Amino acid sequence: MAKIKQNELEKIQEQQKELNGLARDIGVLEAQKHNLLHSFATTSKEVEEFKIELEKEYGQVNINMQTGEYSEIAEDE
Repeated sequence: MAKIKQNELEKIQEQQKELNGLARDIGVLEAQKHNLLHSFATTSKEVEEFKIELEKEYGQVNINMQTGEYSEIAEDE
């Protein structure tokens, strides 16, 4: 049976090894992405729930995130 040259075999083996490593890394990144998206969704839900709590206590207001001061939002008639 015919064979390719040793240096060609080594090169293609190294390329395949690199591709396999990259595919593995992509899988890890996708898992991390999934976890981050889940955390983002959970935190967004918590933020919305807390906004509702604040609105019940203070009404519709704009809150300065640095000082905690707030001003009422004028209602359109």
